Amino acid sequence: MPVLEIKNLNVEYKTKGSVFGKEKIVKAVNNLSLDVNQGEILAIAGESGCGKSTLASAIACLTPVNSGEILFHGINVLELKNKKLKVYRQALQMVFQNPYSSLNPKMTIGDILKEPLKINNDLCIYSEDYRALYEFSKNEIEDIITQVLEAVGLDKSAKKLYPHEFSGGQRQRIAIARALILKPEFIIADEPVSALDVSIQAQIINLLIQLKTNFNLTIMFISHDMNVIRHIADRVAIMYLGEIVEIGSTEQIFKYPQHPYTRALLNAVPSFEKKDINILKGDIPSPTNLPTGCKFHTRCSYCMEKCKTDKPVLKKLYEGHEAACFLNN
Repeated sequence: MPVLEIKNLNVEYKTKGSVFGKEKIVKAVNNLSLDVNQGEILAIAGESGCGKSTLASAIACLTPVNSGEILFHGINVLELKNKKLKVYRQALQMVFQNPYSSLNPKMTIGDILKEPLKINNDLCIYSEDYRALYEFSKNEIEDIITQVLEAVGLDKSAKKLYPHEFSGGQRQRIAIARALILKPEFIIADEPVSALDVSIQAQIINLLIQLKTNFNLTIMFISHDMNVIRHIADRVAIMYLGEIVEIGSTEQIFKYPQHPYTRALLNAVPSFEKKDINILKGDIPSPTNLPTGCKFHTRCSYCMEKCKTDKPVLKKLYEGHEAACFLNN
């Protein structure tokens, strides 16, 4: 059952090409619809600039939305204000890409983890026995922080240290601990391992899988790394220029890709196996001047005349597997 439903979402913002240039409209998310099921890890994959992070920010109500709906348990979060919006943000937390810039360097780890509790001190957090900061004694607060640190594989001694005293992987564990402190139901992980060494990436990925089970989480995992996605995701949505062009289970996407863009992404993954010819050409078009018809036709080796004028829609191919391509008609 979907815990999050996105319906016909559009996100645009204005930008200038230069100091004296004309104002342009960047179409970051275009009429996007997507469901995220309870308890799954859904990966959003695509090149840089395809709108993945904008989608994440819109879901977290950090970016204004032009039109559409974002339903969390059937409630349109775009209509929430004040305390109701605060409750939603408590239930949905984010882990950001760069662990070096997402933690305040002037605060100890203990203070960083206390901050969400202070901000939400007027809310009942998750359950009746887990209330606001002012209802806890100092020792109880310390115990909560210790438990969260231990859940992400860190010692309680970390509370007295500062972010610069930790490695990148440890900092990302701290960022995950901060996201967990309010006992959320849904976590958006926006490229959480892209700034880390490969060996550390595996540790963080395994940690997220473990936490999903231990804390009964639903996770939206955003990445351009298909190898990482293959290891962590239950389902994969392929995004191109603000649109979902293919979605299916991890096995369906990796074994039976149906969209040329999906095949191009998989073909770019380093491997010793023999692969098809590279079917991806050129650069991604500017989101200020989107192509007509199929947005991918300017780079697709299988482009037909109708692709230049008509827009394909997501079509069900198999159970749970959809793709937007005229090749599947």
